Amino acid sequence: MSPFFTFLLHLSVLAYALVGGVFLAFSDFIMRSLALTTGTGGAEAMQAINREVFRWVFMTLFLGMAAISAILVGYSVTRLTAPGNLLILLAGLVYLLGSFGVTVVFNVPMNTALADMDPSQAATQDYWVGTYLPRWTFWNSVRTLACTLAAALLLAGLYRTLQPPPT
Repeated sequence: MSPFFTFLLHLSVLAYALVGGVFLAFSDFIMRSLALTTGTGGAEAMQAINREVFRWVFMTLFLGMAAISAILVGYSVTRLTAPGNLLILLAGLVYLLGSFGVTVVFNVPMNTALADMDPSQAATQDYWVGTYLPRWTFWNSVRTLACTLAAALLLAGLYRTLQPPPT
């Protein structure tokens, strides 16, 4: 394995963990805190968060890791017999499906629906409490687990690739 690719794997472990950490914060305490707000506070705060998430740091990591995951999958598919490459392949797939895919299929549509709502309306509060909070948080927890698993798989794959061959 080239030194560049080895370095990319090291950075990818860290990036998977960082993205997973953001998701963990939401599942662990941010969404619960927003649920405790009174009136329109929670839905309104989440609308603001969803607008601000497009800042370059998080989106660079999140989208960049989708692209890098595709590269990891492609690289590993062509070298499955090499030590650790199956784990690297699985790490890329777990991130692509469990983090990026879940975001596109579940979380983003709920964010879009919430963005179009007026927080002062009863229908928005019904959606916020009855649909958005439980479903968004569930799928966000799936993303957290996927990022954690991807980081662990990639770390194990990297470790395996760097082991000297048996003598």
